Amino acid sequence: MSRGVAGPEIEHLVQLLARLPGLGPRSARRAALHLIQKKDQLLVPLTRAMEAAEERVVVCSECGNIDTADPCSICTDARRDPNAIVVVEDVADLWALERAAAINARYHVLGGTLSALDGVGPDDLSIDRLVQRVASGGVSEVILAVNATVDGQTTAHFITDQLAPTGVKVSRLAHGVPVGGELDYLDEGTLSAAMRSRTPF
Repeated sequence: MSRGVAGPEIEHLVQLLARLPGLGPRSARRAALHLIQKKDQLLVPLTRAMEAAEERVVVCSECGNIDTADPCSICTDARRDPNAIVVVEDVADLWALERAAAINARYHVLGGTLSALDGVGPDDLSIDRLVQRVASGGVSEVILAVNATVDGQTTAHFITDQLAPTGVKVSRLAHGVPVGGELDYLDEGTLSAAMRSRTPF
């Protein structure tokens, strides 16, 4: 059994940091030490920022994004195309698309994907809310920007079936060769998807 090298408060900080994505126990220990050593420059401002986030951050009742206002800044942005809704699995995917400035549309966050193994069914996701948004009118296209996994594609097919009665156009992201990719390094599934989705040159 290893001996503790710091007080319980520091050990608790390390344990909490280790729960963050991409941080294991060793990385969490280094991060905690850095925060403590830079207390005035990092730890105190970080504590204040986290307290403010805990008090003010809410989930948008319209699309499921997180923001400090409900509806969120994306839903209230009059410059966005109201005719298109981009469906994503989680907020991280929404942020990735926004960083890329790939499209100037509205979003809908599902909150995950359908997964029989994990016990996630349609009632656990915001699929019904998406159908209601489309059925209320004004939407001409739903773009399914879900991951190219088995669960992601299962979810995409289910949503397509649910939206069929609305008559809205449903599209999905292209799958295939990434920009700058070399064919020799790609897996067979990616190559097959790229060949099936080929476009005129």
